[in-house]
Amino acid sequence: MRLLFTTLCSLLFSLSVFAQKKADIPTIYIDKSGVMRWSDTRQEASFYGVNYTMPFAHAYRAVNYIGKNHKEAIDRDVYHFARLGFNAYRIHVWDVEISDAKGNLIENDHLDLLDYLIAKLRERNIRVLITTMTNFGNGYPERNQNTGAFSYLYDKCKIHSTEEAIVAQENYINSFVKHVNPYTRLSYKDDPYIVGFEINNEPCHADTPQQTESYINRMLSAIKKAGNNKPVFYNVSHNLGHVQAYFNTAIQGTTYQWYPIGLVAGHTRKGNFLPYVDDYGIPFFNVKGFDTKAKAVYEYDPADITYSYMYPAMTRAFRTQGFQWITQFAYDPIDIAWANTEYQTHFLNLAYTPNKAISMKIAAEVAYKVPMYQKYAKYPNDTVFTDFHVSYAQDLSELNSTDKFFYSNNTASSPVMPEQLQSVAGCGSSPIVKYEGTGAYFLDKLENGLWRLEVMPDAVQIEDPFSKPSLKKEVVTIAWNTWAMEVRLPGLGENFTVTAINDGNAYNGLSKGAGISVKPGVYLLKNASYTPSAEWGKNTRWNDILLGEFVAPEAHAKTFSVVHQPAKVIESGKPLPVEAQIVGPSFPDSVIIYTDKVSFWSDKNPSVKMKRIHGYTYGAEIPADMINEGLFRYNIIVCKDNKNYTYPAKTEGNPLDWDYTCSEYWESAVVRAEDPLVLLKITDEYSDVEAYGIPETSYVLRNFVTDLTSANSLKFRFKVTDADARFFWRKYIRDYVSKRKDRLEKSKYLCVNLKNTKGINKLNVGFVTSDGFTYTAVVNLDKDGLYKVSLSDLRQVKTALLPSPYPTFLERYFEPDIQIPFATEKIEMLEMSTVDDIINDATLDLGSVWLE
Repeated sequence: MRLLFTTLCSLLFSLSVFAQKKADIPTIYIDKSGVMRWSDTRQEASFYGVNYTMPFAHAYRAVNYIGKNHKEAIDRDVYHFARLGFNAYRIHVWDVEISDAKGNLIENDHLDLLDYLIAKLRERNIRVLITTMTNFGNGYPERNQNTGAFSYLYDKCKIHSTEEAIVAQENYINSFVKHVNPYTRLSYKDDPYIVGFEINNEPCHADTPQQTESYINRMLSAIKKAGNNKPVFYNVSHNLGHVQAYFNTAIQGTTYQWYPIGLVAGHTRKGNFLPYVDDYGIPFFNVKGFDTKAKAVYEYDPADITYSYMYPAMTRAFRTQGFQWITQFAYDPIDIAWANTEYQTHFLNLAYTPNKAISMKIAAEVAYKVPMYQKYAKYPNDTVFTDFHVSYAQDLSELNSTDKFFYSNNTASSPVMPEQLQSVAGCGSSPIVKYEGTGAYFLDKLENGLWRLEVMPDAVQIEDPFSKPSLKKEVVTIAWNTWAMEVRLPGLGENFTVTAINDGNAYNGLSKGAGISVKPGVYLLKNASYTPSAEWGKNTRWNDILLGEFVAPEAHAKTFSVVHQPAKVIESGKPLPVEAQIVGPSFPDSVIIYTDKVSFWSDKNPSVKMKRIHGYTYGAEIPADMINEGLFRYNIIVCKDNKNYTYPAKTEGNPLDWDYTCSEYWESAVVRAEDPLVLLKITDEYSDVEAYGIPETSYVLRNFVTDLTSANSLKFRFKVTDADARFFWRKYIRDYVSKRKDRLEKSKYLCVNLKNTKGINKLNVGFVTSDGFTYTAVVNLDKDGLYKVSLSDLRQVKTALLPSPYPTFLERYFEPDIQIPFATEKIEMLEMSTVDDIINDATLDLGSVWLE
């Protein structure tokens, strides 16, 4: 039935959208000042949305692997694009999947799906920017499949300068823009919903700037011969020695990307990254022709994080630089988002990352509301701007305007004008919506006494989504539960009626005061004494959706998952709070903590029962008398229907069973309250220490040095290719200090063990705080052994933006305008860095680091 309703929705949209005459649809043009404007109103245009790659490469193959239908998947995802308020879509087409060695266009399933996707985006009033070529393989994260296409015949850095390759590209791009979409019956060049074309994705120009200019002009000529009048864009953020060549050509738009904290960390990064996105400075803004070209962001993402506070801040930075097209990379298709296999370093989907998705909805409003070139104060004085607010401490994005109230996480803010609210979207709770579930929800005013409520199912992260990907590994699970929700909206009052309108949902009821019970679905909430002025039903069109549309993955938590991070270090003589996320096909009957001291043979086995605090969060406090010095080890046992499941082993059974054989535990180091606060202990070649060079052409080599008579160390050797190179070491240590607040408050010295220093005279040592600010002191390296730095000597310095941002022209340091005193309770990151120039192959051995 759900599939039938989706098909009906699609048909109804097609009939209404395609009935509109092409001449009635406004298009985009770029004026002499490089501003994209609407053809009908001449007003500035602003676009915001995502990349999405279902028709091609891994996404296409993965949907085949799991036996799903590509077009149905596109229908579902495009509906969510509309719910998130997007009006823009960008794709870099995998030319290797729709072309041959001569650049002839191949009509196949990939091209058909692209056509279908473009038609479905049109139904939702979403505009399209197409990058016609990628010029690389279709494999990632798998191996490439050689299709015999022209891009497989040439090196990416030679494909733009080899004559045979250029001829193939001329043939291909000419055919591509003339291709007629059978679903819209329009060629790409004539479709008013296609804003324009970018020639290729992240080109590599290894020859002369003159050759680059010639290549672009040949591509422009091939597109023009096809009859194209749309703007053509080119990437100008790569190959910086060729920048003037780009602007010498007749391209009308330029494209840029932004990955502010690098890519593919292999794990979730932590910290305050707002200083990283305070500004998107373009160093070549004064080259000839720069001010005549429109600016588009083809890809951007704060990769490897699950935070929800970054998107609006980045979008504001783009608007400050005059960007009018902003598209994130990349939105995960709903059918494979549970595994995040498409792009390991990115993770975004409304169902699976609801907080980030709502942050994207808020960022879209930034793109639409913040004027081009509007300037703002420097961080941290720019976390509140116009109607928007971002907060690292709360992991929050927020829009609070007269008619819209959106929030990505729990908020204490009240709507500025609740009586004028038209739309609410959020995760968690606010003064107008109290909700215990973890999915997103949307409330939209239809009439004064009538609102539409859409509730997504719960999403619970159970694995690190940024570690090595696999379709055999679930990183976020979906659960459907009925939760209490308190709704206080203008015109609705209390004791309002609740009527489900999505397919398969038959709920009808009356609220108790402002409280209702809802499962995932779509509902009409009506003031009990209000009579609507129009008929509202599931097939009623409202903006770019039908009221009864609802898209959500089915529950797929087949077994219990326990998500828990043990404390790195705890103090003896103090109770230990323990918290875990527990999700499964149902709620547990009970949850118990056992230590490693329990035994089948003992009649006295101490245990602690965990209680559900809210949602899927369970908590308990382990008494101090159960914790001994050394190593505290424990299990969490989930009990359901007379069966026990023990974690972290993820096995059926109980440590008190006679035949239980697992010996996996969570563990925390136990120290005395007066012991030094250890920040770094060298245990292996990595030891959670990240090493960087600025610029990256200079780099660090490392070796693990085992010393059986004393402490281990890491030997670093420096490869210096830049005279002014600086080297940095960082370790996230918040987890090490969070349980030792008293000891942290009493600490006076930062102690560092260093030896075998050669070619290095000084080091900066200190910390990065939760403000994103850096505080260091200089150490003169004149001995082997212990260096003690008084915390009172730490001074605020500029913050290195590590890992390196892309594009490479961006600033590598953030220097705040204000001084914030150093506070030990804000410590998050240990940092050390070189001060002066050092010689090539200089060395340094790093041992333990602690506070005392």
